[in-house]
Amino acid sequence: MSTIAMVKAAEKRLKGNVRRTPMLTSPFLDEIAGRKVLVKAECLQHTGSFKFRGAWSAISALPKEDRARGVIAFSSGNHAQGVALAAQMHKTKAVIIMPADAPKIKIENTKALGAKVVLYDRAGGEDRDEVANKINEKENLCLIKPFDDAQVIAGQGTTGIEITFQAKDLKVRDADVLVCTGGGGLASGIALALKEYSDNLRVRTVEPEGFDDYAHSLRAGRPVANKNVTGSICDAIITPTPGLLTFPILNRLAGPGLVVTDEECLQAMALAFNRLKIVIEPGGAAALAAALFHGEYIEGDAVIAVATGGNVDKEIFEKALSKYGDI
Repeated sequence: MSTIAMVKAAEKRLKGNVRRTPMLTSPFLDEIAGRKVLVKAECLQHTGSFKFRGAWSAISALPKEDRARGVIAFSSGNHAQGVALAAQMHKTKAVIIMPADAPKIKIENTKALGAKVVLYDRAGGEDRDEVANKINEKENLCLIKPFDDAQVIAGQGTTGIEITFQAKDLKVRDADVLVCTGGGGLASGIALALKEYSDNLRVRTVEPEGFDDYAHSLRAGRPVANKNVTGSICDAIITPTPGLLTFPILNRLAGPGLVVTDEECLQAMALAFNRLKIVIEPGGAAALAAALFHGEYIEGDAVIAVATGGNVDKEIFEKALSKYGDI
């Protein structure tokens, strides 16, 4: 189980290796939302995603002899790139199991970062864990899970430490912190940090419609699985069920989950580009979409939206701009 002590330790290991990403604002977004909107731009993190934090935290925490054997991970793209770069920087090999229907840019970027990529048929029901286990029987690599890993959660929690101090600098005292959520690694890590450093910032999970297992699970007080495993443009935050490590943290510390549509994510992508000059992928825009279009379910005078990833296919990005206001 991840603890705030682990988050603080991860912060020390990440110092000098991770970017302190900015908190961006725009009066145009404030007008749409009806309150102050702050966007934590983790799309500007190394590899274009917060996932680098967790990957570096997990790999740097391994004993030297284990790290030397190399690492293995499974991911639709952002965790893959984070692990690939962190492994490269630690001078060890990485094998990444990726779904064949993952965005091409993420597959190519992962390869370019020096990792060996093995594709599996997610849509056809192939089990990524089985694929990883078969490889690991021969190679004996260290598994770095995308969210259900205590050190990964701790690394993601460093985002929450930054958020608390940036919010204070901007004189934001009472706000919901909206987090794009798949397995819950980032949301749970941030929740631990907010509990330690802030009295008036609350984590809220945000998921795409039809893949809102956390929203259902938080209402039920127990993990509830999604019926589908594919079918949304928000590929980065589609997971079958909440994590074993992450759900207990969020069940204790998070507010009710929020749900957005694919179209709202496309619109948020266009607004982020036009008003903040940042590129966000659909799953990474979910939190901003909730902040802008679901304000009736949000508490506080301000809202903080974490923009989690910027690795977007050109076709989807152009679609967002053409539909919702290319400048």
